[in-house]
Amino acid sequence: MSNQSGITASEKLNNFLSKCRDGRYRLIKICISSSAQPQLELEESREGSNNWEEDWDNYILPLVDPLQPTYFLFRLDDKDSFGNYLWLLISWSPDDAHTRQKMLYASTKATLKKEFGQGQIKDEYFASTREELTLRGYQKHVQSNGEDSTCVLSKEELEMKEIKETETRVDIGVDTKQQTMTSLMFPMVPEAKTALESFRSQASDYVQLAIDIPGEKILLKKKGVYNAEELTKLVPNDSARYHLFRYKHVFKNEATSSILFIYSMPGYSVSIKERMLYSSCKNSLVDTIENQFNIEISRKVEIEEGSELTEAFLQNELHPIPQDMKPKFAKPAMPNRGRKRLTKAPPS
Repeated sequence: MSNQSGITASEKLNNFLSKCRDGRYRLIKICISSSAQPQLELEESREGSNNWEEDWDNYILPLVDPLQPTYFLFRLDDKDSFGNYLWLLISWSPDDAHTRQKMLYASTKATLKKEFGQGQIKDEYFASTREELTLRGYQKHVQSNGEDSTCVLSKEELEMKEIKETETRVDIGVDTKQQTMTSLMFPMVPEAKTALESFRSQASDYVQLAIDIPGEKILLKKKGVYNAEELTKLVPNDSARYHLFRYKHVFKNEATSSILFIYSMPGYSVSIKERMLYSSCKNSLVDTIENQFNIEISRKVEIEEGSELTEAFLQNELHPIPQDMKPKFAKPAMPNRGRKRLTKAPPS
C-alpha cells in the first residue's frame, strides 16, 4: 500500500484512461506494481479489430498469467444513451495465486472503478480459472445470472457474493503447512505510531485503533489512562475496532499488570467489507505491535459488545481456573425412603 493514501493509479495510467474511450482500444490490462509504493499500472493494451465476441479469446487469453491476479477492461460494442462505449471489468484471480495478492486486488478494485469511471462499466466479471476466462465461460455466467440478476440482491448479499468468489480454495491434509487465514497490513498514520510508543513507555494504558477503509490506513481513535470499569464504555457499538489495554489488577494477593489485545466486532450490523478487512488485518497488526514496538501481549480477546469486558471476564481470560480445580458434578443422593420395615411371613 502507499504510505499516504493507499493504492492509486499512476500518472501514465490516468493519462491513458482519459483518451482510450473513443472506440480505438478493445482491451486494457492493468496490474498493481510491486514497487515500494505500489500503484495501478498500465501493462498492456490492444486495439479492436472485429466485434467483441471475436476479439475476446484472441485478446484476453494470451495475456493471462496463471499465478498473478490482474484486471482487464474489455470494451463492448454497446453504447450508452450519450454515445459512450460500455466496458466490462474482469477481475482475474487464479486459484494458485498468493492469498495476499488476491485480497490486495479485491480491496483495490473500487479504486480502479473510480479512476476509470463507474458509469461506463456495464458489468463486472470474476474469474479464477482459465476456462472461466474464455468467452464461453463468460457467456455461461451471463446465462446463469441473467442481465438483471444483481438487482434483486441487497448490498450485503452482493458483498458476500464477492467475498465468496475471492476466497482461497485450499485442500487441507495431514501435510498441509500453508496459511488458510488471509493477512493484510495497512500502514499506520504517525499519530497511531506515537500512541503505541507512549503505551510502551507506560505513559498511557489504552490505545484504540481503526481502519480507514477508503484510505487503507490504520488510524488512532483514542488513547489515555483508563481502568477496567471505564473500558466497557470505550467500545463503539456501530463499528469494529482494535484495542490495546494494560489491565492493572491483583492476582494471588499481588499487584500485576497484563496487556490485552481486544478485537471488537459488533455483530452483523457492520458491513461485510468492514468485517473482512478487520479480520484480515488483525494478525499483521498484532505482529507489528509485538515485533516493531516491543509490546508483549498477554492475551488476545474477541468480543461483540463492550459490556462483555467485566472484571470477571478479564480475570478469567488472563487467569483461567485449572480444569482439575473446577467443581465436579456430584451425583445426587438416593431419595430417603425411611426406615426399613420388618414384615411377617403369612401363616402357613
